[in-house]
Amino acid sequence: MIDDLDLGFDEPERGEKGRHRRGFRKRNGKSGGGRGKTFLALLMALVLLGSIGGAAFYGFDRIQNYFVTPDYDGAGSGEITVEIKNGALLADMADALVAADVVKSQKAFIEAAEANSRSKNIQPGTYKLRKQMSGESAVTAMLDLKNKIVNGLTIPEGRTAKNIYKLLSDKTKIPVKEFEAAAKDPEALGVPDWWFKRDDGKKIVKSVEGFLFPDTYEIPPKATAESILKLMVDNFLSVTGEMKFADRVQKERGGISPYEALIVASLAQAEAGNKDDLGKVARVAYNRAYGDFPCNCLEMDVTVNYYLESIGKPTKSSKQMTESELNDPKNPYNRKLPGMIPTPINNPGKDALEGAMDPPTGKWVFFVAVDKEGHSEFAETPEQHERNKAKAREAGII
Repeated sequence: MIDDLDLGFDEPERGEKGRHRRGFRKRNGKSGGGRGKTFLALLMALVLLGSIGGAAFYGFDRIQNYFVTPDYDGAGSGEITVEIKNGALLADMADALVAADVVKSQKAFIEAAEANSRSKNIQPGTYKLRKQMSGESAVTAMLDLKNKIVNGLTIPEGRTAKNIYKLLSDKTKIPVKEFEAAAKDPEALGVPDWWFKRDDGKKIVKSVEGFLFPDTYEIPPKATAESILKLMVDNFLSVTGEMKFADRVQKERGGISPYEALIVASLAQAEAGNKDDLGKVARVAYNRAYGDFPCNCLEMDVTVNYYLESIGKPTKSSKQMTESELNDPKNPYNRKLPGMIPTPINNPGKDALEGAMDPPTGKWVFFVAVDKEGHSEFAETPEQHERNKAKAREAGII
């Protein structure tokens, strides 16, 4: 038996769930692999085994696998696609490559990536690779953009779900009807049930609207309508989770649920003509629906346009809207209905979400754009609002 054998070699560092992280430890405190040290350690083990006797060589393979990284030779053969997901660490990439039999072991890929300073440039996406590649060949291939399948699509901030389905359909050739069918059950797409809780006593309407996070997406090959929408919902949950959106709204917004704040974010996204005003417009929405505004109603034409789009009618400017359209009693998004509307009216971006989560303090209930860059002036009283409208007229905005 070999007791207390110290060859100066440590296990790779491990992070959460035992995954390998970037960097390896040596007993001298320096990072790096070092095939020379690996060979020396293996040689010493062989000498010791030889001194024990030939019968001990039955365990040689096991000892060799411990000291020598299991790896394929060369550039591999055939072709296979592998998806690297957003936020993937080296260990996650290695797991995906091992599962596809691109590399022989997680350690082979990680060591090769650690030895290549450019490996930090490996990005999420889908790659065309070969089976049974060496770890070094796999890293090199993933750094070559020719092997990355580019099928990206940018979803702009503030688009409605209906508009997003059209963009996705144009890109993927998947019929819009399939996106609409997949969207009927938001919880099946990953939206947790608790997101649909309301504290204002209004009827709960479960919709995917608001949860399709605007971003640039790599559409995987053979994607389905359901898998694409799930990808977007998952991104929404990741972003809002990092922001602690739900926690902060519940703690700081005084009895307003995260879902109601999401609705406000969508209103701010639709109404603010400039990024700087997103928080102030959110404050106006809160003040109108929950404050001392005479009708406790939103009085925002964007909610009317959302309803028109939802029933297949063209949207209109405020000047074009008729009185019957502005105050249609059958419209659940009627601008005169008290309180908050049933659902978000679009899919807001991170800045709008931040504005609704942490709006500036103010008693504003009116706003109007006053310059061509979209900046607005905000007012607490009708008299102040009239003065701001005069500014807007002078600037030719209204």
